Amino acid sequence: MFGIVRPCSHRLSEGLKTEWMAHLCGLCLALRSDHGQFSRIVTNYDGLIVSVLTEAQAERATGWRRVAGPCPLRGMRTAPVAKGEGARLAAAVSLVLASAKVRDHVADGDGVLKRRPVALAARRIAGGWDRAGARTGAELGFDTAVLLDAVDRQSGIEALAGPGTSLLTVTEPTETATAAAFAHTAVLAGRPDNMAPLAEAGRLFGRLAHLLDAVEDQSADAASGAWNPLTATGTSLAEARRLADDALHGIRLALRDARFVDDKLAHVLLAHELRTSVDRAFGTSSCSHQGRASVQGDGGNPYAGQGGGNANRPYGANNPYGGGNPGAPGGPRGPRDLGPNPFHEPPRRPERRGFWAGCAVAIGLCCTCKLCCAKEYEGPWSRKKREGCCRDCDCDCCDCACDC
Repeated sequence: MFGIVRPCSHRLSEGLKTEWMAHLCGLCLALRSDHGQFSRIVTNYDGLIVSVLTEAQAERATGWRRVAGPCPLRGMRTAPVAKGEGARLAAAVSLVLASAKVRDHVADGDGVLKRRPVALAARRIAGGWDRAGARTGAELGFDTAVLLDAVDRQSGIEALAGPGTSLLTVTEPTETATAAAFAHTAVLAGRPDNMAPLAEAGRLFGRLAHLLDAVEDQSADAASGAWNPLTATGTSLAEARRLADDALHGIRLALRDARFVDDKLAHVLLAHELRTSVDRAFGTSSCSHQGRASVQGDGGNPYAGQGGGNANRPYGANNPYGGGNPGAPGGPRGPRDLGPNPFHEPPRRPERRGFWAGCAVAIGLCCTCKLCCAKEYEGPWSRKKREGCCRDCDCDCCDCACDC
């Protein structure tokens, strides 16, 4: 599973957690029903937002939920799951975007995809997902050609981008694709007046998805020599953060202009959890139940000063162990001061897994329930640390009562 909106269960009330899991399972089962078991590997956290928005706008009626059978991801428990056009649209969009991701890995020659036979097989799978997504989209009145066109234009834009190119030029295809998907939820729900504000929310959501992916992967891309929009355009992290904050504000304003029947979960995901995703990507905060917090600019050091002073250091200027920076004058000696010791090499960032290796790990995570219940696990492809979506937590949960 991938996506930028990954809510931590301790921040959701029991009711909202049940709703969120219903949409997640509904997307997974819609993929299985329409496209077969293998297609379930494209289940992702961002895709289910399409299902959430569709249901948030529609009048409540019977038939919105069904009871699904036992599943390893739910600890072999049954559960109510979302069904209907919203889940099917989310499935179609997920298939097309996952197809684009596969083709991107093939183009970059990631892992085993460097081998021609494997790359050919991956292209055939991606092509099948494109056709499957187009079929489902057509049944729902949604033309997935806008998504495919955005994917095709992306590579050309990246090839022409260089220092001085606006970062928004690079993110435009993603913005266009997500705007179309968000707007069509208004059509499915019978709320044509919502198309414009939801298209704007989708456009900004696509911008955020592209930005955060670039921020999180910049170091790894630099190490592997892969193309990264921030590095290629010379965009600083400060400018990327400004664009991300503007997008967050714009999404909130767009959601205010749309009419919903029950937008509680949509609001939590797009107004609150999206802000948490931005903070996580830029390293400005972390989940409180993990027992650590990061302040922008301090690198996660709980004793680091702000503004160059000693106000936040436990000893201040009277630190009996010297200055706060290892290796600095008057400070403790850093590892490099100990001589050429091979045991003091900095830790290396793990390399991304190839497509097929990631699929194998994803299957293992599903079968062992780690995606659902683990406190922390390693992402199948990115190898980044992830949090289980419904693990136990001792934190207090509360409903959103904000007026935003």
